[in-house]
Amino acid sequence: MCKTNGEEDGGPKGDERPAEEQGQFSALLEDSAEDLYEHAPCGYLSTQLDGRIVKINATLLNWLGYRRDDLVGRKHFSDLLTVGGQLYHETHFAPLLRMQGEISGIALELKAADGTRLPVLVTSTVKSGGDGQPLLIRTTVFDARDRRAYETELLRARQEADRERDRLQILATTLQKTLLPPALPDVPGLEVAAYYHIASVDEVGGDFYDLFPLTAGSWGLFLGDVCGKGAPAAAITSLARYTLRAAAVYDPDPAAVLGNLNTVLNHEYSGTDPRFCTVIFGLLTPDPDRGGFHITLASGGHPPALLMRADDTADFLPTPGGQLIGVLPDAHIATTTVHLAPGDTLLLHTDGLTEAHTNATAGGGERYGDDALLDFGRTLAPTTASDTISAVRDLLDTFGTGVDDDTAVLAIHVPRPSSEEHQ
Repeated sequence: MCKTNGEEDGGPKGDERPAEEQGQFSALLEDSAEDLYEHAPCGYLSTQLDGRIVKINATLLNWLGYRRDDLVGRKHFSDLLTVGGQLYHETHFAPLLRMQGEISGIALELKAADGTRLPVLVTSTVKSGGDGQPLLIRTTVFDARDRRAYETELLRARQEADRERDRLQILATTLQKTLLPPALPDVPGLEVAAYYHIASVDEVGGDFYDLFPLTAGSWGLFLGDVCGKGAPAAAITSLARYTLRAAAVYDPDPAAVLGNLNTVLNHEYSGTDPRFCTVIFGLLTPDPDRGGFHITLASGGHPPALLMRADDTADFLPTPGGQLIGVLPDAHIATTTVHLAPGDTLLLHTDGLTEAHTNATAGGGERYGDDALLDFGRTLAPTTASDTISAVRDLLDTFGTGVDDDTAVLAIHVPRPSSEEHQ
């Protein structure tokens, strides 16, 4: 006769269970409904329709520190609530319960016998008789201390995160200001204006501009856009600004200035983490014979400047072939020279303007684009520097959240003689 493995090993036969498992099973079978009620992992109480407590389980009594005789027949459910809870019970909880017959998941606080507060979640149901008439109210109470502690910690962490975000925003704003000139200088014979539109207060952008004096009454200006955002972009922006100013003092030729910047960036940021930017640099020289100024522009991959003339026309000043600054050891720099006559206005901008989404609120992906900017300039011409910048600011405001990149604009205007302006 064959034996099972269990029999050979002296183990239990058939459906025999170990003694410990059998004991647990027997305990479950002997568990009475009354014991389940009294020692449930949640509180139970029953009240009359007016809220007087008629039954309460041991779990809730232990939580609150009361004896059964202290509450049953003596207290109403609302007596266990805080002052604020009592007001809520009278104005919201009880009326809703009468109308709906049930209300669940209400956060309240119960007063314990020692005066402490117990945060709970309460669910109440009206028990009706066979004739449909309400008889009593059954209430289940869940201990919410762990949940309250979690919510408190979550709130504290969120508040700390908000404070940290505010600190970072202040730091980013302060750092951004250090990367821009505090104010543009007064240039004899010119009106100048600039504007910097910040797309996100959380990150430092990489756009920059400046206008500064050189020798013999000439002036240097530049406007650029560093790839990326944050601290790395800020480092490149700072390096670019000071390199451009220093290079212009050494040799103001615009192509030479950008060539120097290209060499510095290429040496500093070559290898696995290249950094580059687009820049347009201009040399302004007064023209005593014809009036106005000569300006020579050199571009390293930057969008062309927009010239709005006194005769109501507007056109881009193309600098084709200019390569990004900092990518190649010997970048090609494109140049162009033009005469700015009285009444003319020159606008330099970064690509945050032309790459803005025109209908972001509707979920569209259309970009503003160069053609629209040219039409914008033709509508403005003739104009002034301050009017141009004001119009650009209004334009950017119409894009709303569609401006997802920082935008810098710099406008230069040669005023007409005062006698002409009043004609």
